[in-house]
Amino acid sequence: MNEILDAGIVGPRALLGLGGVCVLVLAVLLVPWRRHGGSAMRRLLWSGGAAVTGAVVGWVLLWLVGDVANVFGVVLSVPTRLWVIGALAGIGIAVTALVRGGWGRRVVGIVAIPLLLLTGAAGVNAVYGQFPTLRAALGISRYPELDPTPDLAAVPARGEVGRVVIPATTSGFPARDALVYLPPAALTTNPPSLPVVQMMSGQPGSPEDVFGAGHLAGILDSYAAANDGVAPIVVVPDQLGAPDKNPMCVDSPLGDAASYLTIDVPTWIRSTLHVDPAPGGWAIAGFSQGATCAIQLGAAHPELYGTVFAVSSEIRPTLGNDATTIEQGFGGDAAAYAAAAPTAILARNAPYSDFTTIFAVGADDAQYLDWATTLDAAAAAAGATSSLLVSPGTAHDWYTVQYAWRSTLPTLMERLTLGPTSGGGG
Repeated sequence: MNEILDAGIVGPRALLGLGGVCVLVLAVLLVPWRRHGGSAMRRLLWSGGAAVTGAVVGWVLLWLVGDVANVFGVVLSVPTRLWVIGALAGIGIAVTALVRGGWGRRVVGIVAIPLLLLTGAAGVNAVYGQFPTLRAALGISRYPELDPTPDLAAVPARGEVGRVVIPATTSGFPARDALVYLPPAALTTNPPSLPVVQMMSGQPGSPEDVFGAGHLAGILDSYAAANDGVAPIVVVPDQLGAPDKNPMCVDSPLGDAASYLTIDVPTWIRSTLHVDPAPGGWAIAGFSQGATCAIQLGAAHPELYGTVFAVSSEIRPTLGNDATTIEQGFGGDAAAYAAAAPTAILARNAPYSDFTTIFAVGADDAQYLDWATTLDAAAAAAGATSSLLVSPGTAHDWYTVQYAWRSTLPTLMERLTLGPTSGGGG
């Protein structure tokens, strides 16, 4: 059963398999079953018209949802649009079979519709890398409870990922279970004090995404294998409370997420794990909404975090538009909303000393590339040592996260082991 759940669903083999079946099913619907030239031609004309109609419907839906309403907060890529439009064009052909075909074509049409929906969804998923396996798509965790004090005699070949409950003692925030990666060196009887990265997923999302879609454990294990088992401990707390929630990493009517992440989580880390206590050994990181959290909280708390690593950050916390964000997230306080923007936090805490910001973004993620450039400039102007990494050929997706971690980890580890011993805020 585990082999089925852990089978990859974003690779070319899965997509080619689903696509091939779709082509065969649509061919069955289009090819004449009897030799009646006139009826076959009419069927092709009806099917062609239905396919065009389905494609137009798909284009309009994408325009309304993605461009007008901006439901996803990112510009939908061309491959994403092609998968959706292609699936709906095929569904148009299947609907024609249901309406105008005989019982045999109707049966094939009934089979074709969910198959086309599944293939379209698989194609879009492959574009973003959100659900790499069937287990991830079904939301089934693969991680056991973590033993925070293992005592292996020798350094193992791989690190360990496990679930933990981080109590919301101060904040009362309704966080889901966190995940923790312990590198091989942390699993031994006398582990060294290791640097720690507090990493957050995007929204919608969960801590599972960081290790599933982000493949972070494998990236860290590869680094550790070349460095005597040493890599950062990575703690992935839940900054959302639920996949569809967005407390925006502030203390607000939507929950005291900021207090949870900057008080409860660091307190648990220090009391439970063998970590370097100095801010130079700590980084806060994230992807998308989690990256916005990282720069918000890292810039506001240089006494906790010496480094911020933000992949595809937004320019400010948001619930879709300014009016909704101010009303629901800040109780109608426009000044509080403005003060929560990363650029405002950076300016307010300048000048920084011994504080590093690393921004990463996909080359094909135009809006977020503009935002990353702005944030990088704002951090540098505030006194931070700042850099911007652009991932070639990727967009607002987990492939960008993977590239950013692989490219940045050596530099990040050098920073975390040589960083400041006290807070760096102004």
